[in-house]
Amino acid sequence: MASSLSADAKDALARTPVTSEHCRAALRAGLARFGVDARSGAFRTQRPAIARLAWSLLDDRKGRPIRKVAGTRLQRVPTYEIAAFPPPPARKLAARCDRRMELRAAFLACGSLASPARGYHLEFVPPDDAARERLLALFRAEGMQPKSAARAGRSIVYLKGVDAITEVLAAIGASHAVFALEDLRALKETKNRIHRLVNTEAANVDRAMSAAAAQREAIALVADAYGLGRLTPPLREVAELRLAHPTETLAELGRRCRPPVGKSTVNSRVSSLVRLARRLPNM
Repeated sequence: MASSLSADAKDALARTPVTSEHCRAALRAGLARFGVDARSGAFRTQRPAIARLAWSLLDDRKGRPIRKVAGTRLQRVPTYEIAAFPPPPARKLAARCDRRMELRAAFLACGSLASPARGYHLEFVPPDDAARERLLALFRAEGMQPKSAARAGRSIVYLKGVDAITEVLAAIGASHAVFALEDLRALKETKNRIHRLVNTEAANVDRAMSAAAAQREAIALVADAYGLGRLTPPLREVAELRLAHPTETLAELGRRCRPPVGKSTVNSRVSSLVRLARRLPNM
């Protein structure tokens, strides 16, 4: 079966032991509420690990084997179902650990986590309006504010943004998925930072090349209209160096001077040459 971050997270959660009886009851109720087909009364899933989990939570497993149903031509993934799955009890929101177990069940039964390459998106497709309202109430009880919408006649509940999604995954115990998302976020941020640095460096190079071209034009004008021989030795030296080394930075030109001078000194001399070039038409 194809693997993905969503599938791996579900399989890891399905294999995580739950020892407390009231938490097991909340998990069983959640699987029934969010994963049972209303018409047939059967629990259905495409993950065998989730099917085994649901079966292990039953008090009476006799006559309720896990049945593998072959996929259709359009959807070749097989489905695993447990017939006559007990309906969830009608009860109010319980203790925090029970709420989180029911949220875990919702993710296992009707949730999906998008590939981070396509954006950070966690969504649930509850089987009916009552399940949707229950899910929204569970999230709000945890201080989370998911959004709801309709798609192809079905209601969906979703969260966007890596912080909101990791909060949900951490609450339901999907630590593997949390670590994976954090690693991917760190990798994306590093790549973005490198891109920004590269773009900044490229922009700096472009500006430096444009400035050097303008300096060469000004010095060429001074050479033609005034003559480099009439300049003071420091200005003449910098002018000749700029013409001879058109792509070098001011700091590199300064190291070629005799004696070497700093970037600020070279910049001052070049600025004097540019100002002289501007005055030449009026001289």
